[in-house]
Formats: sequence, structure tokens, C-alpha cells
Amino acid sequence: MRIRKLFKFENAHIVRNCSSERCKHSIHGHSYQIELILQADRLDHGQMVYDFGLLKSSIKDIIDSFDHAICFWDKDDAEYIAMCKRFSSRWISLPVSPSAEQFSRVIFYWADAILRQTETQNGEADVSVYSVIAHETATGYAQCFREDVNNEQMGKLCLTDFAFSEQVKAEWHDPNMYDKLIAGERFVNPQVDIQVVD
Repeated sequence: MRIRKLFKFENAHIVRNCSSERCKHSIHGHSYQIELILQADRLDHGQMVYDFGLLKSSIKDIIDSFDHAICFWDKDDAEYIAMCKRFSSRWISLPVSPSAEQFSRVIFYWADAILRQTETQNGEADVSVYSVIAHETATGYAQCFREDVNNEQMGKLCLTDFAFSEQVKAEWHDPNMYDKLIAGERFVNPQVDIQVVD
């Protein structure tokens, strides 16, 4: 079974080396909608794939990092990167170009890492990320599946290759969340008291 959770954010970027002159030379923004699709072969004690409320913590925080932020490819011009950092308190450095395709891969990668390091408390079985869809406009989106994340020809993804501004990290529920993710620390879902129905 699959479930879908929708997230939204506003983000600015330049997509270097694309065909569109406007996109590759000018900072511009989009109103993104992200569909996170989870799957499991059985349901938890609440008869859910995964409680939507649990997605309001680390996974929401990591996706919200993009909101009102500028994203740049860490291989971009050093002067441009320095200016992004100087004039925006919210920025993310990516090891890949900030296209919709890469946003879908990055968000899949981050959400998957968080889920794999999460200690569940309510009988969740094999919940995993099935897909991420990044809507860049009302008429276009990119969709990522697991095989896309692991495809190094699309750009290697490694947790230590991302960087977040201090302002982005300060707005997370846990400002050390990403450091804990890199260190392999466990995220623990809330304890659940099972209710017996007569």
C-alpha cells in the first residue's frame, strides 16, 4: 500500500548548462510542491502505512530547508556561491545542480536516510520511500524512484556533500539534526500506548 504527503516551498536557483537561456544565466524562483510517497506491505497498529503526524518532524524540517532559500551547485562559480551566502541567510549547497530532477532525488535520498535511521514504536513494518515527485510548475514535474537515487550517472549523493546555512539549521526542531543523520544516530518516534477495543 502507498500513501502520499504533500509539502510546499518557495525556492530560488540557477540551473547551469540547461537549454533555456533564462534558466542558466538568471536567478529565478518556483513555487514547488513535493509529493512524498511511502509504501509498506503491512499496516501499523493504527492500521496505517505511516502516521502523517510523524512526517511533521525531521522529514518536514529537511524539506522545509528549501523554503525561501537559494540553492546552488557546489561546482558553480566561487564568486556566485559567495554572493549567495552573503546576501541570503537561507541557502543550501548541493553536490548536484538544483534542477527539479535533482530536487526529487535529493529529497528522496534525505527522507530515505531519515526513515532508515528511525526507531518506530507502533508496529510499522517495512515502510520506505517509494517515490518523490517535485512539481516545479503547474505543468511540469520530475519523479524519482529508488533506482534513480542510486544512479551515480545522475550525480553521486552523499550525506556529507550537502551544506546548510546556520539560519536554515536554526529553524529545525533540532538544529543538530543533519549532524546526527550523518553520524548514523537513531531518530526515535514517540511511544504509543496500544488501546484495546472490546
